[in-house]
This record gives sequence, structure tokens and C-alpha cells, in this order.
Amino acid sequence: MVSTALPRVGKGAAPGPVPPGAHEGPLPPTAPPRAGDGGAPVPVPARAQGGPPPLKTPGRPPGELPAVHAALICVALPGLVVSPEHGQLTGRGLEGFYQHGRRLLSRCQLRVAGRDPISVQGRSISSDGARFLAVVRTTADAGPDPEISVERLRRADGTERITLASSSARPVRFPVEIALGTDLADLATVAAGRAGPELPASVHDSGMRWTSGGAHCAVTAQPPPTDALASAGVLRWAVELPPGGVCVIQLHIRGGRPARPPGLGTSVLPSSREARAEGDDPRVAALLERSIDDLRALLIRDPAHPADLHVAAGVPWRCGAAPAEALWAARMALPLSTRLAAATLRTLARAQLAAQGPELGRIPGPLRDAGPFLPPGCTGVEATLAFPVVLAEARRWGLPEPEVAELLPAAERCLRWLDAALGDNGYLAESGPGAGFVRAETQAHAHRAALLGGELLRECGRPGADGWLARAGAMRERFRAEFWVDDLGGGRPAAGRTAGGRPVPLLGSGAAHLLDTGLLGGGRLAPGLLDAAGTEQVARLLGGPAMDSGWGLRGLAVKEPGYNPYGHRAGAVRVHESAVAVAGLAGAGHEKEAVALLRGVLDAAEAFGHRLPEMYAGEQRTAGGVPVPHPAACRPAAVAAAAGIQLLTTLAGIRPDAPAASVALHPLRSVPLGAVRLAGLSVGGEPFAVRVSRLGVGMVEQAAEWLQLGG
Repeated sequence: MVSTALPRVGKGAAPGPVPPGAHEGPLPPTAPPRAGDGGAPVPVPARAQGGPPPLKTPGRPPGELPAVHAALICVALPGLVVSPEHGQLTGRGLEGFYQHGRRLLSRCQLRVAGRDPISVQGRSISSDGARFLAVVRTTADAGPDPEISVERLRRADGTERITLASSSARPVRFPVEIALGTDLADLATVAAGRAGPELPASVHDSGMRWTSGGAHCAVTAQPPPTDALASAGVLRWAVELPPGGVCVIQLHIRGGRPARPPGLGTSVLPSSREARAEGDDPRVAALLERSIDDLRALLIRDPAHPADLHVAAGVPWRCGAAPAEALWAARMALPLSTRLAAATLRTLARAQLAAQGPELGRIPGPLRDAGPFLPPGCTGVEATLAFPVVLAEARRWGLPEPEVAELLPAAERCLRWLDAALGDNGYLAESGPGAGFVRAETQAHAHRAALLGGELLRECGRPGADGWLARAGAMRERFRAEFWVDDLGGGRPAAGRTAGGRPVPLLGSGAAHLLDTGLLGGGRLAPGLLDAAGTEQVARLLGGPAMDSGWGLRGLAVKEPGYNPYGHRAGAVRVHESAVAVAGLAGAGHEKEAVALLRGVLDAAEAFGHRLPEMYAGEQRTAGGVPVPHPAACRPAAVAAAAGIQLLTTLAGIRPDAPAASVALHPLRSVPLGAVRLAGLSVGGEPFAVRVSRLGVGMVEQAAEWLQLGG
């Protein structure tokens, strides 16, 4: 039995290069990282990069970010609004309206009849909007019941609609004031806690204007205020309401650049009205709707190729390029459309390193922390290995052959890089601070790339297919012989091997990637690095109480050294890895464990208003409990939103092979959510709808005429 002593092999490396042209403005070389992620910069507009690095001046400690778990976040990139639940923007923390990474308005405080409204409710109504309700007590009220109500509808496009309504039986008259202010700070500066004081305002048109360097913001109001006081940034109205009367004030916040969200009118993803879920469990409809809306809200353009859109990693911290997350999200969203995958692949193909040498074909990307006992991993390597996989699976879902042919050379360059990077021992080792370390999760990605890439080459008539398929077979044999650690509990796969060949027997969510084998032709799942016995043992481990928190899969088992329920990759539940585990367990026939994780994440989604954060605490679920948020988690996050799509489509087990004009269904036989119907999907570029009955029988309700139901 291998000793369980754990060598510490390093962490916390500096970010590597970021692919160009994948953000609305370049990504910064200096910005505070996302919690637990050394390579996740907060976006800084190009015009703001000439200033000093955010973390070299007094502010928050390096790496610390403002808590956003209780904030209401509205997003339609490049627009973003962060609000407290009461709706009053006070300028504290991250509060404010943002566009293109700059805070246009930090303070927007409403006073009615000389008083702050009493907040009664604040909630998200869509990905890009929030609604705040309040009441106002006045000295004229006849009793304890307030007679003036206030509704504020706030949008990420920079608009706010304030509605004052009277329930009084007599006319009422009162003053209304809105105090405005801004520092015009960039998001990185705000996150670092070093935003400057509010700027002086000037009266402009029917509102206020602020200017600082090349940045400016103008707020206009309709109807125009009766008075404006620039020194205090206050707009005033004298409002008179008849019995049952209503007054509406609209604010428009504008910067110097247009803020039309790329997702508006785009065809890379269907809208939530076009793709729908319904069933015995009403939560499936809410989860799919919110997942689609959040993905569309996170769409950004490649500035040099504006027709190509891909998703940003998440808000508020990661609004820019993240190649691995963009590919993961596009892959999990393939049941909706292949267009997002195609646009993402084209964008990343243009970012591939082109200089001759061992790095030819690699997609650049920063390093990412991997927990307390593993070295940081390069997200660019993960993206490079995912590229041929996403292309191969997009072809199965119906990506047109001309687009496949256009992207095939880039996939071949990825495989060429993998060929050069594989060591003499047949493993893909880490570079940089963890040089020589061999991570099990990376070997799973490399094996999947070799296998699906090889079949892609074979079916497209390209050379090298047989060599890659043979190499994938050799990877399986070697991994099964050298990565399995025997113990009294039945054994486990090592999380990695040190440069000296010593196994690191950590049990974490990275093991779920060993079950994600990929889709081959004829609706077959590819063979994985584990054999049947190893897969069964991993299923038992992932489904056990050490890993299954009751709300999803923990990043690290509770009994492992370094476990932290809030630790990114060290104990927190990362939603997309839970979805990977659910799909992998279901595909391998371990439905009991898959269903338990599926139900846990679905219950968590309900508690989060169906907007799943990228991660939340891995605290054990208790009777009557709710999932505990992570204070710095992105929400929405692309991979979490796309995970909702994958979880629901796993219920139906859709396995298409558009080139062979067939589709197979492998639904969960235990029908954990009762009957479910998914419509508005796409297979072969044609509408696709499927129903799973209460008996676990899958039925295709809509499909292309040429598509045949296979096994």
C-alpha cells in the first residue's frame, strides 16, 4: 500500500500570457486575482493601464476581494450593475453601474419626503435586471400603513426606472431627491479597495456629468428635475400625486463608449423562449431559462472579428478572456447550438502560438491554483487539450463540415503540440513551478484529446489518426498500471505523481474528469483511463459522504489534509465539476451516485434563485439547511450556467452523431425528476425535442427528417 504522506509541490505562480483579441479591450498585466485563482484577472480597460498596479498601493491585502455573495448583480456585458439588496447605491465596496470595466456611477441614493425609503424587497428579475420595492412613511399617513410605495427597476444597460405610487385617498405632495456620485474608477482599482474620492459634478442637460482624464459619465433624467445642485450631486423634483396617482422618473447612465450587449440579437445561442424545459419538477424550467439567459448575458466579442462571440468567465471578477472556461461552457452548451462552439474555436485558433518550436499550437493561458498540495495548472494547456475535443463533439452535434474543415488545421496544431509535450514516459507533465509533476486530471484531458482527435482525423481523411488512437490505448494501459493507489478502502487513483514518480493519493473532484471520456461515433462513449473496476471504485468514492456534500461534489474530500469548505479546489463545491461527475457517472452506468449529485445541485440552484454561482461552500447538508455561499464567487459564471444545461440534458442522455445521421437516447432510468421534456435543442442544425416519460423511456418528439434513432 502506498504511503499517504503528501509532498507539497508548489502553488501560487504568476499568470502566464493571455490570448489576444478575446476581450472588449486588452486584459491587464496587473490586476487582483480571483479568490483561489492566480490567473483570473479583473478586467482593466486599456485606457486605464498606464496607472500604478492596483496591489502596490494601500488598500485591501493582496488577493482579498470585496464580498459579493449578498449583492444583486445584473449583467449584459459590457454592462454590469452591483447593488445591495435594499437598492440604495451608496458607493461602498463594489456597488455601482459599470460599463467596459469602469464604474460610471457609484452612488444613487433616493430620498422621498426627506426620508430614505424603507426597503421591503430586492430581487433579481432577469440576468440583466433587478427590482427593488420600498415604502415611505410621511407625517400625513392616516395610520401605521404607509401610503407611498417605491419601485426601482435597474438594468445592466445603464437605466433605472423609479415609480412612486400613492394609495392615499387625498392628493399628496412631497419632494424627491436623488443624490448621485462617482469616482470613475476602473473595476480593478475598486476591487483592490483604492478607489479615489468622488469627482466634482457639473450640471449637464437634464442631469449631471463627471469627467476624469479621458473618461466621463453623464446621467440624464426624465422628466427633467426642477432643481439641480452640482456641488452635492443632487437632482430634485417637487412631486404631486392625486389619489391613486403615479409618478415615474427615469435615469439614463452613459459613458463614452456604446454599451449595447453583444448578446442582443445574436444567434450563437437560442433565447430562453426558444429553448425550453418542462416536466413534473417545475425547477427544470427555471434552471434552463436562467442558465441560457446568464450565458447570453456573458457573451463578449472578439474586437478584431466582431462576428465571433464567446463567453466571459464570470462577473464581477472575470469579464475577460478565459480560454479553458470558454471552451468548457461551449462544450456543455452543444445541445443548444454548435454556433457558440464554432465562434469560440475560431477565436482561440487565432490565439494559438505560431512560432516554430515546441510551443507551436499551444493556446496561451494563465496559471491557476490547484489546491494546497498540487502545483498550479496552466489553463492554456487545458484549453489546448480541449480544442480538438470540442471540435470533434461539435461535429457530432451537427457543426457543418465546411466549418469543421476550417478549424481542423488548428486542432491538428493542438495535437502536434501534445505530441511534442508528451514526455518519454508517455505523460504530459507540468511546466513552470511544478515542472515534472504529472497531474491525473491533465492525463485525462490529454487522453480524451488523443482519442477524439484521432477519430476526428480518421473520419475527415487526415493523416496521423491511427497513431493517435494507438497512443490513446497506450495511455490507458500505462495510467491503469501506474496511477492506481491501493489502500484498505479499495484503492483510488492518485491525484498526480511527483517528478520522482511518487504518487500523491489525494481524493478530490479532479477524479471526476477521469469519467469524462467524450463522445465517439454511433452514440458511443469513448473508453476512459480507468477500467471497469476502477470506474466503479471512483463512483463509490465520489458518491460517498466525504465527497458528496449533499449540495454537490466537494473539491477535496473532507478527511484530506488541507480541506477547507471554502477552498477553491480545496473543498468548495465547483458546479461545473459536479456536472462533469453527474454526466460521467451516468454514462458509466452508476446512476445512483449520479442522481444523488444531480439532486443536490438542483436543490442548491433553487436556493440561489436558479443562478448557480461558480462555487459555494462544501459544508455538509443538514435537514432544513441551505447551501452556504462563497463570498467571492463569480455569479453568474459561464461554466456554472452551462453546467445547468448539461445537468438537464443528462436526464435525457442525448448522444448524437450527425455525420452518420443518427441520434441515441440513454435517459436516466430512475427518472429522478419525473417526466421531463426538452425542446428548442439542436441536432444537425435542425430543431430537436425529446421527452422522458415517468417510466424512464426516451422519445424524440422533433428532429430532422434525415435523423434516425440509433442504439
